[in-house]
Amino acid sequence: MNLFTTLDLSRLQFALTAVFHILWPILTISLSAFVFLVEALWLRSGEVVWYRHARFWSRLLLLNFAVGVVSGIPMEFQFGTNWAGFSAFTGQFVGNILGFEGAMAFMLEAGFIGIMMFGWGRVPRGVHLFATGMVALGSSISAFWIMVTNSWMQTPAGVAVVDGKVVVTDYAAAIFNPGMAFGVGHMWVAAMETGLVVVAGISAWHLLRRRQPAFFVRSFKLALLTLAVVAPLQVVLGDASGVEVFARQPAKGAAIEGHWDTNAPGSGASWSLLAWPDQDAQDNAWSLEVPGMLSVLGTHSLHGRVTGLRDIPRADQPPMLPLLYYAFRLMAGIGFAFLLLAWWTAVVVRRTRGDLAGLLAHRRLLWAWVLAIPLPYLAVECGWIVREVGRQPWVVYGLLRTRDAVSAAVAAPEVGATIAMFLGFYVVLLGAFFVFARQWLRAGPDLAALPPAPDAALSAAPVSYH
Repeated sequence: MNLFTTLDLSRLQFALTAVFHILWPILTISLSAFVFLVEALWLRSGEVVWYRHARFWSRLLLLNFAVGVVSGIPMEFQFGTNWAGFSAFTGQFVGNILGFEGAMAFMLEAGFIGIMMFGWGRVPRGVHLFATGMVALGSSISAFWIMVTNSWMQTPAGVAVVDGKVVVTDYAAAIFNPGMAFGVGHMWVAAMETGLVVVAGISAWHLLRRRQPAFFVRSFKLALLTLAVVAPLQVVLGDASGVEVFARQPAKGAAIEGHWDTNAPGSGASWSLLAWPDQDAQDNAWSLEVPGMLSVLGTHSLHGRVTGLRDIPRADQPPMLPLLYYAFRLMAGIGFAFLLLAWWTAVVVRRTRGDLAGLLAHRRLLWAWVLAIPLPYLAVECGWIVREVGRQPWVVYGLLRTRDAVSAAVAAPEVGATIAMFLGFYVVLLGAFFVFARQWLRAGPDLAALPPAPDAALSAAPVSYH
């Protein structure tokens, strides 16, 4: 007897590929925007240091982009190999949307990234900036279509089920489904936050080591200036997304808060600050609660109704409740930590009046940024766990159960073998990334690099009179 079923292993395989792949697009989205920003600053100000920033950070972008492309390929194939039921059921909509993503977004990135990396001095400066902008735009469009697909799976709309398959009745309603705006916004801002923390953390590392401090203090301050806007925005979007979850996916909302009993009319639902949800007992083993607070958080009203898990059939409750409960808290806690870290840094920069020596003296602050580098990745992974595990046992909420989406013809040992293969491949890929990233980090920026002359590309072009 097999210990794990095809369904169990297919879910594990998709989780493995998704958890690994998502590490790379989130940095591509944000770092491409950051490179576009510093290149635009160079063209506007004429300061050569911004040109050197564009060259330095674009090398990390290229390395990250390459790993993201390679790691994403297995995810696409799984829809046909492991999730044939899902593909057959949702193909008319999901197939089209993923096709849009490939044609409109990935091709845009892939088509212009070569010009961005190797077009210096070969194309006019304005054309190069345009190419960098297209890479940034393409990565954001990719995130848009992916999150449209996922949001539709969370809050399906604009479709009808005919003969056991989804038929699109209103493409606009399906694309702009109820969860789309919050899903796209929350994910895109999380990606931006990730890149800004990575830039600030790497810059802080160089500042701690007194390596090119005049160079890295610029990227440090620019990242923090942007993060001062992005971090509060993410908190607001996270709050709005939570209200949407409680309204449209009450089982997920109750699961991430360990909430078992629906509050009576005229009374607020208690919020458990910390607890240990026990699904077998249909209760919390222990809980530290704040009376009435969950109604405020989940509905923005003192006596808002919050459905408890006991009022949801056991078959429709999400699994792995402790994982959901603490993944949500870890994600939210990291978000607030970034907000505090950004404010702390703003206070230090203001007190030192932007003086480099004064900033370098605050070693604890710089170390805090270095140690923060892994945190946005952890927050994104936790958020993805909440989003995907919390939707279970549905793969398309209310329409298709996960057990009906898996490929019936694939045997469990075959899935197990591919999991082992993917795991080995990802270990090698991750190791290669760290080797090349370490070389990039140790080499640092080329402070002797000079930008090509404005007319270099035109003067180098051959002249033809025919």
